[in-house]
Amino acid sequence: MADNKAKRGGGDRRLISLSEAYEVRYWAKKFKVTPLKLKAAVKAAGRSAKKVEAYIKLQKHKASDRLLIALSQPYEVSYWSKKFKVTPARLRAAVKAVGHSSKKVGAYLAPGKAAKKKTAVKKGTAAKKKAAPKKAGATRKAKKGVRKRAA
Repeated sequence: MADNKAKRGGGDRRLISLSEAYEVRYWAKKFKVTPLKLKAAVKAAGRSAKKVEAYIKLQKHKASDRLLIALSQPYEVSYWSKKFKVTPARLRAAVKAVGHSSKKVGAYLAPGKAAKKKTAVKKGTAAKKKAAPKKAGATRKAKKGVRKRAA
């Protein structure tokens, strides 16, 4: 993309101009980032498209690395076990089962908590539901019998 519309050579195409809105849109779409992130990357890495691309890739890699659980680091085990409210042993077992992704581990550990809550609720309501249908069933039968006789 050209900064100076009169100069359209290869040297100018390799530079990103933040003063041109169409260039910001083009490079943001090309690197799959928001215009705000592109501007921050240009300020950090310079105007060169290659340097900006490398900087953006590095930032994405760092972000994805933060979501991984490293069991070899005790502070990470402590952090994630507190975050998921489980013991370190349960955390290690979950990581072994689904991998090091914190999202997958969170999803793996969540159903256990939700299932416990649901069973506690179901036990309390199940007793009430069992008692209620007997009375309701008896009245339904009586009403059906009355209707048949009346007809």
